[in-house]
Amino acid sequence: MTSTVPALGTRTAEGSALQAVLLDMDGTLVDTEGFWWDAEVEVFAALGHALDESWRDVVVGGPMTRSAGFLIEATGADITVPELTVLLNDGFEDRISRALPLMPGAARLLTELAAHEVPTALVSASHRRIIDRVLDSIGAHHFRLTVAGDEVARTKPHPDPYLLAASRLGADPARCAVIEDTATGVAAAEAAGCRVVAVPSVAPIAPAVGRTVVPSLENVDLRFLHGLMGA
Repeated sequence: MTSTVPALGTRTAEGSALQAVLLDMDGTLVDTEGFWWDAEVEVFAALGHALDESWRDVVVGGPMTRSAGFLIEATGADITVPELTVLLNDGFEDRISRALPLMPGAARLLTELAAHEVPTALVSASHRRIIDRVLDSIGAHHFRLTVAGDEVARTKPHPDPYLLAASRLGADPARCAVIEDTATGVAAAEAAGCRVVAVPSVAPIAPAVGRTVVPSLENVDLRFLHGLMGA
């Protein structure tokens, strides 16, 4: 996988300092993208439908309503989006109650950001009920605020969640580093004007202007994030 990594000691220009770090949740901090797919497969199997593996790339990283709507249309299942949303959240919540693995490097990065008092927000397309369950495990104290997908009128791939997080932290979006794992999340962060670190989980993401692609959070630390501001 292509990786473009700024030098860890990069000095930032005056006025371009890192002001905040905004992190996605599923597939970025916690290894749960597979949990969502497993829940979707299980729910649709109970409805008498098999999901095509190729659909996984379509539903990953997006808002629940978009994913649910796509799967209903693709399968012809006799269920509404609100009904399916409840079933998927139930299935996912059951899975994370049994295991919630962190992505490599996630715990170390969160600890470092907290130790240096970097304003940090969790910005997810998952619903509040799911975010709160995850925070019980990874620690709500790591984040000054959290934004859930069901708390904004337009969630990812729209910029609204990241603009809201930056605003509440009193940060300029251009001085925010966003860490994401999907093309949907990357699109939202870039539309908000943020610098983006992509750590692909399910599907590849290509490097681009203002976007850095790394294979793992093990490649990301505070000096690295400061370096993005001057890249």
